[in-house]
Amino acid sequence: MEKIFDNTKVAFELKSDTELDRAYFLFKLIDSEPLVRIGTAVTNFALKAHLPVEGLIRATVFDHFCGGTTEEDCLTVVDKMYTKGVSSVLDYSVEGKEEEAQFEAALQMTLKTIEFAKERAAIPFAVFKPTGFGRFYLYEKVGEKQPLTPDEQKEWQRVVERFDIVCKAAYENDVALLIDAEESWMQDAADEIVTNMMRQYNKEKAIVFNTLQLYRWDRLDYLKELHQLAQKENFFIGMKLVRGAYMEKENSRAEEKGYPTPICDGKEATDKNYDETVVYMMEHLDKMAIFAGTHNELSSYKLIALMEAKGILKNDNRIWFGQLYGMSDNISYNLAAHGYNVAKYLPFGPVRDVMPYLIRRAEENTSVAGQTSRELNLLKTERDRRKIEK
Repeated sequence: MEKIFDNTKVAFELKSDTELDRAYFLFKLIDSEPLVRIGTAVTNFALKAHLPVEGLIRATVFDHFCGGTTEEDCLTVVDKMYTKGVSSVLDYSVEGKEEEAQFEAALQMTLKTIEFAKERAAIPFAVFKPTGFGRFYLYEKVGEKQPLTPDEQKEWQRVVERFDIVCKAAYENDVALLIDAEESWMQDAADEIVTNMMRQYNKEKAIVFNTLQLYRWDRLDYLKELHQLAQKENFFIGMKLVRGAYMEKENSRAEEKGYPTPICDGKEATDKNYDETVVYMMEHLDKMAIFAGTHNELSSYKLIALMEAKGILKNDNRIWFGQLYGMSDNISYNLAAHGYNVAKYLPFGPVRDVMPYLIRRAEENTSVAGQTSRELNLLKTERDRRKIEK
């Protein structure tokens, strides 16, 4: 198979020399775990002390990994990427909220992004996090089948209603909706709601997408059980497939509470689990749609090979590749240049509120072996190529 991901000219065509240098500088910082730890601590302190650092954050890490502070603010980036065939998923990345007013604000913002998506071919998906619509503790309690107080029952009903309002809006506007996965100990409750939403709104095709974090060894079995249910009740399954984002937290909690870790034993097992899940979904594409959220080149090549082997068109709407904005441009832009469906997750929100997301992003990059080095090598290759061209 042709190796398409090494073409840095295509990958970074939209970046100016200055933006390329900034990206190189940022990944150099992220490549150092001590610097990430120090930078995280200093940033958190500066924000809590209300020091005037937002401008500096905005000009560096924020603008590299985020589309803007509002959905309108993102449109310049959205339109620019779409000139190269790369779509956007507007992701309101405000995390860790605990109050009803904040959940309602997240609901309204998600509805707004669905409206945005309805009007723009460049935005084929909307997205939200379950904990954007309700308290983490409540999901945990429901998932563990603990009895809820009367007030908690009402609160949980409001969470379920928010899911339904958004899924109904997505269905009525024909906009696919990605629902992110979070920590395993709250995920059962979220999965149950999302399955009910699929039952209701995925009767004709996949509109509602759940997310499988495939560093969890139980997720393929979960998908197979869901598939049996979908066949029995006649609904479609939409799934975003990712490796996962909470590994250290998952392992620590399992050790602390004395239960077996839900995480696969090493990267190789995770990769195998991811690829086997892609194969399973491709075998049942008549009833499934895949959003392959991966920065892994090998997994991307494997999905391309499966599509070719099965004679599936590159732009078949049941198969999308997805990466995060600011990362793996070599995968995103080269896939788009070859005619595949590609969408970048484009986080947005007030600088201060998006910082927990950005810090998590930096920590993940530091802990994923080889990811940052690969980014640096590609950026260096393109800088060198441009110098020769000049």
